[in-house]
Amino acid sequence: MPAIVLVGAQWGDEGKGKATDALGQHSDYVVKFNGGNNAGHTVVIGGEKYALHLLPSGILSPGCIPVIGNGVVIDLAVLRSEMDTLTSRGVDCSRLMISADAHLIPSYNRILDKVAERFLGNRRIGTTGRGIGPTYADKMNRVGLRVQDLFDENILRQKVAGALDQKNHLLVKVYNRRAIEVEQVVEELLSAVEWVRPLTRDTGLELNRALDAGRTVLFEAGQAAMLDVDHGTYPFVTSSNAISAGACTGTGVPPNRIDRVVAVIKAYTTRVGEGPFPTELHDESGQWLQAKGHEFGVTTGRPRRCGWYDAVVARYASRVNGATDLVLTKLDVLTGLERVPVCVAYDVDGQRHEEMPMTQTDFHHARPIYEYLDGWSEDLSGCRSFDDLPAAAQRYVLALEGMSGARISAVGVGPGRDATVIRHEILG
Repeated sequence: MPAIVLVGAQWGDEGKGKATDALGQHSDYVVKFNGGNNAGHTVVIGGEKYALHLLPSGILSPGCIPVIGNGVVIDLAVLRSEMDTLTSRGVDCSRLMISADAHLIPSYNRILDKVAERFLGNRRIGTTGRGIGPTYADKMNRVGLRVQDLFDENILRQKVAGALDQKNHLLVKVYNRRAIEVEQVVEELLSAVEWVRPLTRDTGLELNRALDAGRTVLFEAGQAAMLDVDHGTYPFVTSSNAISAGACTGTGVPPNRIDRVVAVIKAYTTRVGEGPFPTELHDESGQWLQAKGHEFGVTTGRPRRCGWYDAVVARYASRVNGATDLVLTKLDVLTGLERVPVCVAYDVDGQRHEEMPMTQTDFHHARPIYEYLDGWSEDLSGCRSFDDLPAAAQRYVLALEGMSGARISAVGVGPGRDATVIRHEILG
């Protein structure tokens, strides 16, 4: 039985939630290995829409064990609220496992995230203001708080006091804000002990034993390759490793146990927040994609920037992730176009680049070189096999496959759980 990593191949919002849900139905464990509540997945089951932020998509599949790995940063209030909401809708959340080594987002990091972003002005990164970046910074600076610290009040108080020694100086003297009281933070965190303790596990041990026993484990990434802190469009990135390698560091499962890497990619491209975006459309076409694709953030509600499919980004994402399979989503959104542009290369100061430019400066100045493929007008929502797709839609999929560095194993033709065309069995 395989260990499968599922990642985003663009700037997020590719439809990973639906893909994870589809694979999670056949998996014993679904593991979130990076990020926090700065990203969300939308899953539609039987006409019911579920918006997930911290919880792995496997929470919606009975019999599947959802796991929050050590690479995730957790806002306990958000997690509790999300669990309560799902429980009220009949979803069993008692199966959830949380790594004792996962880091916690304290209230002071949410405050710092927001004031620091405002302080940057025109140099802002475009964060969600949820404390993700400062919490990862604390982790690297070795002043972070972990789930296991909740169970030792003395250790927790010492760590909070140590962190606030520095952060209060920053808040008061640089940002002109009030100092934060240690006891206020400690009390807020300790209020979660009763419900967190039963869910806390040595998840690395649990997952390796599951693989030893032949269980299927699905690792789901938050964010996406182009937002990876090392391999994305730095500094306009997230604060964690969102590529497939992050599944190992974020769970304690070694790389030689990974069987497949599935990269989810949209039939066009979107981005939220600041940063370069070569195929971005500032015209009616961009507005059309935004409206027809319902391109608004699950977590923030922010409108997504929209553009045509970028094969350069796709090839890069396939390479850095070691993608074995691509899942192409939202093909149905393109229905009605006479011609569909695809970016096949970049022009940078008169030079053609078929791979990602080496420097951020060159990427910022990259201009898309397009090829145009025939569009289609037929409704795709009822298609369930590749042969069901209109001929032009088939040609579009095959053209993208040839440009993108991996086989396209599934194609999304609607938001529902079953609205998918399967070309190759990923679990086979």
